[in-house]
Amino acid sequence: MKRSLMSLGAALLSAVHLAVPASAQNASKDVTIVLGEGVDLMEPCMSTRSNIGRVLLQNINETLTEFDVVGDKGLMPRLAESWDQQNDSTWRFHLRKNVKFSDGSDFDAEDVKHSIDRAMSKDLSCETPRYFGSTKITATVVDPSTIDITAEPKQAILPLLMSIVTIVPSDTPMQFVRDPIGTGPYKMAAWNVGQNIVLERRGDYWGDAPQVEKATYVFRTDPAVAAAMVQTGEADIAPAISVTDATNAETDQAYPNSEVFYMRIDQGKPPLQDKRIREALNLAIDRQAFVGTLVPAETTLATAMVPPTTLGFNKDIKPWPFDAEKAKALIADAKADGVAVDSKITLIGRSNLFPNVLEVMEAIQSMLTDVGFNVDLQMYEVAEFEDIYGKPFAEDRTAQLVAAQHDNARGDPVFSMFFKYHSNGPQSGFSDPKVDQMIEDATAATGEDRAKKWSDLFAYLNNDVVADVLLFNQVSFARVNPRVTFKPTIATNSQLQLSQVGFK
Repeated sequence: MKRSLMSLGAALLSAVHLAVPASAQNASKDVTIVLGEGVDLMEPCMSTRSNIGRVLLQNINETLTEFDVVGDKGLMPRLAESWDQQNDSTWRFHLRKNVKFSDGSDFDAEDVKHSIDRAMSKDLSCETPRYFGSTKITATVVDPSTIDITAEPKQAILPLLMSIVTIVPSDTPMQFVRDPIGTGPYKMAAWNVGQNIVLERRGDYWGDAPQVEKATYVFRTDPAVAAAMVQTGEADIAPAISVTDATNAETDQAYPNSEVFYMRIDQGKPPLQDKRIREALNLAIDRQAFVGTLVPAETTLATAMVPPTTLGFNKDIKPWPFDAEKAKALIADAKADGVAVDSKITLIGRSNLFPNVLEVMEAIQSMLTDVGFNVDLQMYEVAEFEDIYGKPFAEDRTAQLVAAQHDNARGDPVFSMFFKYHSNGPQSGFSDPKVDQMIEDATAATGEDRAKKWSDLFAYLNNDVVADVLLFNQVSFARVNPRVTFKPTIATNSQLQLSQVGFK
């Protein structure tokens, strides 16, 4: 890291102070939050998607457990007060009593069972099963406040996995809902599609009442507009502004987020089936040239699909160097062997994924073209992008490089490896039986053995498979109105708990 994230304030001390109008200094306990991307769904089982999770997760819908990603508390109780292991495969969860959903119904073990069955159902295309891989989860009600959850094959970190299963009432239909009902401190008061979402604080929440009474989420694709809205007092929090707009030491904060920016290589189409071509893709990109220009100076180069804080992170893997001449030589070598190196490759990006994403994608396209690749850039909005990102892939597609971010803030690779790399993974761009076995072995392992197995997998993916073009461990900047207290953390990328917002 070129300089400490905490040095942002010192670097900006000479900046002009914000002029926040008096209207933003009042005693209102309402807040406005500016997000850079709209929400196409308000479905609880899709809250692992960051644009949905920032609104819904732990605000409307809660989970049995919650992982403390910034402190030292580890796995914490949420709707489950405690849990204990019954055998290698089964954990018993003891649920909170006297908890109500926002529709007034009582929370009990039947709701937990239905939530798990619903999230894992093949009748829905929830994101939740992606994190469980081939593991089958069975929930058995013991009594209204006790439930047994069994994983086959055994899953050593099952209680941690429960931190991504959002709980809904037992009468929630087996189809995506538009009006989520949850046990969280807020309920959805309005959703004006494309304009805003309004959450209101509940008076019957089981836990401590948050300070924020009402939160309005608005969506602005231009991060400069989001920053300006906080500056003028029109908004209170903009969790993702551009580094070029982070010009005020009083209000602007840099924070390491849990996203890895990468390009998935489509090994199902020529010329990407050839390992030399995949190596050339990696060598063609001058990653360091982006740092301090189009991405923040605090950005580090990625060597795995997970951030360095993750169990088993392999520090021996080095970022791919920039070597255009070697990339050209590899392409020429592959061409001499009959590989269709001139075939069109479609570079696919997602609009508004992060500040300057279009400029980053255009620069990558230029670098790949410079070494001889035939690259066409296409940018998509989130809903269209998700259709391309996940299986089934279109049979008539050209070879694809899909640029995406992956978020893993929960400390274990199990939340990434199956659905990114297993042959049956819904976002995997290749099939390798050895990788499948390594994932399954690491998933079932515990302790130091688990860490080593994940570490070995990272090395194999990078050195032997060349599965991706890994680019950056991302850094974000937030602007926070001086009238509120809020500290962005590595968790802010995937959730923004209103209970963590206060008033000065």
